[in-house]
Amino acid sequence: MALVEDLLAHAKNVLAPTIRSRLSILSRAFFFLLAAAAPAAGLETVTSDARNADDAGLSPRELLGKRIFEDKRLSEPAGVACASCHDPSKAFQGNNGSPIAALARGSRPDALGTRKTPSLAYVSFSPRFHFMKKKDEATGETKPVPVGGQFWDGRADDLVTQVEGPLLNPREMNNPSKAAVVEKIKTGVYADLARRVYGERIFESDSAFERLARAVAAYESSKRFHPFSSKFDDFLRGRERLTAQEAQGFALFKDKKKGNCIACHVGEEKSRRPQDWLFTDFSYDALGAPRNSAIPDNKDPAHIDLGLCVRDGLAKVAPEGFDVESLCGQFKAPTLRNIAVTGPYLHNGVFTTLRDVVAFYATRDTDPSRWYPKKDSATAKYDDLPEKFRHNVNVEEVPYDRKPGETPRLDDAEIDAIVAFLHTLSDRAAPLPKAEK
Repeated sequence: MALVEDLLAHAKNVLAPTIRSRLSILSRAFFFLLAAAAPAAGLETVTSDARNADDAGLSPRELLGKRIFEDKRLSEPAGVACASCHDPSKAFQGNNGSPIAALARGSRPDALGTRKTPSLAYVSFSPRFHFMKKKDEATGETKPVPVGGQFWDGRADDLVTQVEGPLLNPREMNNPSKAAVVEKIKTGVYADLARRVYGERIFESDSAFERLARAVAAYESSKRFHPFSSKFDDFLRGRERLTAQEAQGFALFKDKKKGNCIACHVGEEKSRRPQDWLFTDFSYDALGAPRNSAIPDNKDPAHIDLGLCVRDGLAKVAPEGFDVESLCGQFKAPTLRNIAVTGPYLHNGVFTTLRDVVAFYATRDTDPSRWYPKKDSATAKYDDLPEKFRHNVNVEEVPYDRKPGETPRLDDAEIDAIVAFLHTLSDRAAPLPKAEK
């Protein structure tokens, strides 16, 4: 049963973007046949095991993942669950009541994360971390670029690997080992559910942690995390209209000479299927975000977050001869779905409002003194990167292709229009299925 679920989850949530855009009709047919076979393979939805309506509609393995995701015993000391920082009411992100909005509070009283917590909504569509050839819009050159993975720096290849990070991170859930996590689940109230999903000897298996992580990944890959229930989705379905300002913002979003947001936050322009509008290509970019002085680690001038280029094992997966240092300062382009409710923004949470982010994109290089503190120095730009890596910052693509004093690609009214459009991407709560009595 677990093997069939793994295949289904992989087909549905990892290969989905590629299936939609590149695979043949035959490949699509195979995917739907596999999905149709799921009930016969034992992937029945939860009925008698459901504690409440919030559990209804989940398969046993997804329910096990939900139990793990919400278990506050799985931190050291106890009190913090995955859901503490990935709050379902906030598009599966948050900061666990941290005194610093940009960083999540860990299980230890003095522990704070190092980056803004990424939303887990729609992340199951991200492919495994890899390099692919992509045409540079500014130069026309085709070159290898990193794509996919999880976290801001792609250090986890996939969702299963991602589960390990917070559980063992001393600044987050602070467990000493995978075995310690397994033992807590073994002695917990849902241990029998784990045995029913994976067999009576699950806790004696050397692969126990990985299999339990697969349950969490299955839950994070369920429709609960990607409901496609926003106003924009209903616009695509023909059920709702955008306002004049929202429609203008959508046009500017796509316009390659104005916002050009669609260069990284992609969608299939001819498609009316919400699933074809993930609003990310899972790529990486160096935006030159201003340094966030509220982050305690940043009190040390030598502390620099270089992002992707320090990812473990990067040189091993990069093409031969690839300049890994060219990736210093790059962070993953997140989906813009739910962006209006997932602030603060960028990897370091430096911006508190969505409008500031859009305005930064438009005026970063036309009016750098607006964003960087050393207003009298041209070298103050990109102040959260060592000077030797500042040439990695994207200054070629629209709207970044401007110089000080030039007219920005977007004026204030156009910035407001794009922000209005981005608000249409917030998922709207739908009634949960009722649990059977």
